[in-house]
Amino acid sequence: MIDFRLRILQMVAEHGTVTAAAQALHYTPSAVSHQLRRLAADVGAELVVQQGRGIRLTNAARVLLHHAERLQEQWQLARAELAAAGSEPTGRFTLCGFSTAASRLLPPAAAGLRDAYPRLTVRIMEAEPDRCFDLLLAEEADLALLVVTADSPPMTDGRFDQQPLLDDPLDLVVPQDHPLAARRRVTLADAAREPWILGSPGTTYHQLVLAACMSAGFTPHIAHYADEWDTGTALVAHGLGVILVPRLSRLRDDSPVARIPLHGEPAPARRIMAVTRLGARRNPTLTHAVETITATARQLLPQQ
Repeated sequence: MIDFRLRILQMVAEHGTVTAAAQALHYTPSAVSHQLRRLAADVGAELVVQQGRGIRLTNAARVLLHHAERLQEQWQLARAELAAAGSEPTGRFTLCGFSTAASRLLPPAAAGLRDAYPRLTVRIMEAEPDRCFDLLLAEEADLALLVVTADSPPMTDGRFDQQPLLDDPLDLVVPQDHPLAARRRVTLADAAREPWILGSPGTTYHQLVLAACMSAGFTPHIAHYADEWDTGTALVAHGLGVILVPRLSRLRDDSPVARIPLHGEPAPARRIMAVTRLGARRNPTLTHAVETITATARQLLPQQ
């Protein structure tokens, strides 16, 4: 119902270039530029100007973006009220989230929605947090589970409703015969001199571990990179380093490693948020999904 060209303008504002916005929307840059020109002609104001190799939003564009946020919030509120009026939800409902969420938290929610609303088509998409925000903005996803990072939009961002869901503690994983495995109490600082295994630079996991170690007073010596828990665990099992693993993540039962809950301050954890477009939270479909996810998280993490 809302002019999709406003979504395009939002994505250009989010990413800073036509090319990046086009990539996020799965459009060609020429198509994005064409839609922006049409929107500018319809509103009678220039929206973007060339600035070096990039573009700059005009004051008119910023005014339009402000009103676009309000329009979209009202539209989401209207949809939520209509859904609550009693008609059975139809169409497609998409949940997206990072790998652990996509494997452990989202499947029960998708199954619950399928059983409660047979006419609804439910889809799960695995995606990194920055991609999840793009999917929400482009209306390709309805609910996102993501880990808060330094690059996450602030809680005051007028485009999203961000609801803290749970804190997922990070456990230290060491070889079974490692000296730390025999200790009754271990802090993150106790592993400061160990070789570390981190995710690839730029990934959420890489940022998370770096931030946790720095909060504990040290910069980790990065010996290896691994983006899959099985890969990281195999490196640990061969004595090549240590890793931090979120408690929600599963490790193979036959791995010769020790998984150690950390004590003391800081006790590192990743904060998981449930994010929707602003105004959509009261939609009963979303409420059902979030309640199922919360119940699943409590079963997996009883201390939460």
